[in-house]
Amino acid sequence: QVQVVESGGGLVQAGGSLRLSCAASGNIASLNAMAWYRDRPGAMREQVANILLDDSINYLDSVKGRFTISGDIGKGTVYLQMNSLRSEDTGVYICSAGSVVHGLCSTDWGKGTQVTVAS
Repeated sequence: QVQVVESGGGLVQAGGSLRLSCAASGNIASLNAMAWYRDRPGAMREQVANILLDDSINYLDSVKGRFTISGDIGKGTVYLQMNSLRSEDTGVYICSAGSVVHGLCSTDWGKGTQVTVAS
């Protein structure tokens, strides 16, 4: 089993910055990806960014150039640096940790951390 815990959310003014942290623990030897998702009011869940074991990275189009994901999959740590925040970035940010065992995917989720951007 893998446990996932996020931290770093808070209240910021538009144009400000936050850095989110995520730590996966437990049986992390099979981790091959970590990602940040967000739940925004009235919207479907979005994948904000991901990072894979080979260090490849992908971003949601609306955050490109503003957010940066980094981390060490082997250590089960990932960060999301968020700059130039907008009111529409407000939401609950959730960290996930993915693994593949015997060809089957497993994903573990954190409880989320609230990010509020005041306009």
